[in-house]
Amino acid sequence: MTETLVPSASAGGYRHPAPSTRLVDQTLDAARAQDGQIDLAASYALCRRLNAAHGRTYYFATRFLPARSRRHVHALYGFARYADDLVDHMDLSWTSAQRRAALERWSACFLTSLQTGRTDDPVLKAVLQTVRELGIRHDDLRAFLASMAMDLTVTRYASYNDLYAYVYGSAAVIGSMMLPVLGAHRPEARERAMDLGVAFQLTNFLRDVAEDWDRGRIYLPLEDLERFGVTEWDFHSRHVGPNLRRLLAFEIARTRALYRRAEAGWDMLAPSSRPCIRIAHRLYGGILDAIEAADYQVFRVRAKVQGSRKLAIAVRELLRPSEPGAAVLP
Repeated sequence: MTETLVPSASAGGYRHPAPSTRLVDQTLDAARAQDGQIDLAASYALCRRLNAAHGRTYYFATRFLPARSRRHVHALYGFARYADDLVDHMDLSWTSAQRRAALERWSACFLTSLQTGRTDDPVLKAVLQTVRELGIRHDDLRAFLASMAMDLTVTRYASYNDLYAYVYGSAAVIGSMMLPVLGAHRPEARERAMDLGVAFQLTNFLRDVAEDWDRGRIYLPLEDLERFGVTEWDFHSRHVGPNLRRLLAFEIARTRALYRRAEAGWDMLAPSSRPCIRIAHRLYGGILDAIEAADYQVFRVRAKVQGSRKLAIAVRELLRPSEPGAAVLP
């Protein structure tokens, strides 16, 4: 998975210990109360630190949510990030079986905690509270964990439908989990939120082509590679020729279509949540613009939206006219 509601590891290959697990280890003692139990406020604070450290674009957007909502976003981010790191950031000496065992142990711990309401995990304490408080669907949480397990064995996707089976769990359901945070209660809002989650994920796949290749993965459908005459040698040689440019342009167009579809969900959110989602929408969409501006050189440039551009987008969306009496600023 990659940075979004579904964030990825930063460039530079595997590290040990994992970035999020290292941060958890550093703050574990502070998260424990005198009786040895995990303090809930400290658990939320830890999730916020994970978000701030590893999901900067996402964290920037969450700052424009009402304060009462931010802790829930941080908890969901912490859940996703921690599971992702179990898959992607362990020592290179770990075998696939060892990675799977670590993820399965953590997943089993989480699923048991969903039933009992108790956990000693410093990240999951906040996650469980958010799940209970907001009534987040347990099926969405299970689907996410299933996609994380896929990353341990699946490195190629034959078709877009095959890829969607993965991104449904890694990204679409994250959009669904966010709905109660954002104050969306209409049934049709779920489809639009899932569109946005998938658009975020596909954007990250395009930005992280080089990083994913270094991990032995290609998240662009093989049927699309064949359609545009791209082979794995193009990835190995890190050469962006005309065929690869056409492939990337096609994938960008597909992703932008999802962003456009997701816009229909904006008005289904609570007015106080709309600026945050519009800002996130524009920021992640801006990554596609940056890929194009870099002439699709995804192996040499990691596309990003510059800080000044982020601020300009945020100001524009915050100043957008809203309904009378709507709470726009956090």
